[in-house]
Order: sequence, then C-alpha cells, then structure tokens
Amino acid sequence: MSSQGIPDKRYFTIGEVADICDIKPHVLRYWEREFPQLSDVSRRQNRRYYQRDEVELLLTIKKLLREDGFTIDGARGQLKARTQSVGKRPEPSVQAPMTFDEKVQEIISILKGA
Repeated sequence: MSSQGIPDKRYFTIGEVADICDIKPHVLRYWEREFPQLSDVSRRQNRRYYQRDEVELLLTIKKLLREDGFTIDGARGQLKARTQSVGKRPEPSVQAPMTFDEKVQEIISILKGA
C-alpha cells in the first residue's frame, strides 16, 4: 500500500474505490457525471475500472467537497484551475495554505541551501 492508502495495483473496481475513498458507489457514479476529468473511466463488460490517478483525483474531489466545503460547481472550478496550470490532471492532493511562519521557514531553508 502507498502512503495515501491506495494499494499498488493498476486497476480498481468501483467497490474497491468506494472502500479506499470511504464513500458509496452511487456517489462515485454521480461524481463521474459531474466532473469531466473522470469521463475516461474504463468500462469493460459493463463494469467500471479506475486507475490509480483516477483514485487520487477522487480523493481530491472528496477533500474539496467534504473537508474544504466547496459545492460541486466550486470543486469543479478548483480542479479546472489546477488542470490549466498543471496539465491534463489536477494535483492529487490539496494542500492547506501556508501560514506566515511556514513561509518564512521555507524562505530561510531555501536561502541556507543557496
């Protein structure tokens, strides 16, 4: 298992992803309709299969909706903004903004390394 609790394998069933993300399968199906980044979920023999990056994206969506308090539209906007700045897929995790002290410590560590 990885540090995010995602097993080291290539494909995951909807039940496995529901367990990993701690959400119900019907919520995953709903999010597939609401978030265009999930439109390429593989389907074989009428079954959904998710790849690791899609599981990471689902964990990001869950965090935006459940922890950060975004609406579906707000989360969609956050993902779109990240996608435009990063590439095809958004960053797998959302980091909290740094405090002033954390920023100062980061600058000090950068200056010490220079």
